[in-house]
Amino acid sequence: MRRLPPLNSIRAFEATARHLSFSKAADELNVTPGAVSQQVKVLESYLNLKLFKRKNRMILLTDEAQICLPILSEGLDKLAQSFDMVREQNNDKPLTITAPPALTSYWLLPRLSGFQKQFPDIDVRLDASNDIADLVNDDIDVGIRFGTGEYSRLEADYLFSQNVIPVCSPTLLEGEHKLQTPEDLRNFTLLHAQGDFFVSDNTHIDWDMWFASVGVAGKDIDACHGLHFSQHNFLVDAAIRGQGIALVGDVIVSDELASGKLVKLFNDTDIPLNFSFFLVYSNTKAHLPRIKIFRQWLLDEVKKIR
Repeated sequence: MRRLPPLNSIRAFEATARHLSFSKAADELNVTPGAVSQQVKVLESYLNLKLFKRKNRMILLTDEAQICLPILSEGLDKLAQSFDMVREQNNDKPLTITAPPALTSYWLLPRLSGFQKQFPDIDVRLDASNDIADLVNDDIDVGIRFGTGEYSRLEADYLFSQNVIPVCSPTLLEGEHKLQTPEDLRNFTLLHAQGDFFVSDNTHIDWDMWFASVGVAGKDIDACHGLHFSQHNFLVDAAIRGQGIALVGDVIVSDELASGKLVKLFNDTDIPLNFSFFLVYSNTKAHLPRIKIFRQWLLDEVKKIR
């Protein structure tokens, strides 16, 4: 007969050890930090040893805790996977996808009709959001993230990289002001999106950086003027409607460029991004048929643009 400590104390220790924080573990488990601390004490009492040590207002793992944490985390992952498999036998759940709004609107959504035609028995629930969902604990199957591809406890498949390019509606090319060189942008409205495009953890591309990269910074051009939006899908919509010039990812608007709704401006002004798009999902859910099917379909789709 197995003699095991209470499951709540195991979960409390594992979450605290991953975050090295009682408060973050409490947020994950939807309890108070005091409750987490108490459950850790229960486990320490059961084992008759300390699992954490305090140093400079921080908590650190003891040597014993470092030994057991990887095995314990793997065990909890397998436990979750086993119950997922049981639920799958009796619950025909939809495929739940989370992805950034602009990528969803202009790249993913137009292609999902092909997925539905090919796999009509799989229902899809799509969450277009910039929020970072918890793919391990939340009821979300897969996500598309923009970053480095290194995500704790998640599998990550590379999809594609992008260049930032200036685009506009072709109607702007027919106006009274010419639009042949970057200097000509002084006569046009610039479109901005909050955050723009991150190229590293602390650096993002905006009009100011773009003008500097093409050598026209400070030449009577206000890089901050124009229309400002909270999300990139609004920025793309405004560019299509002829409301100004936008900096966008070339892959995201590839369909709009191909159809002529948008045109790329200038030559040799592209800025490559260090971050890329990745398909991510929990390694405890990778076995689910709907995830395996969607993963292969999406990888086949991106082959067309590489």
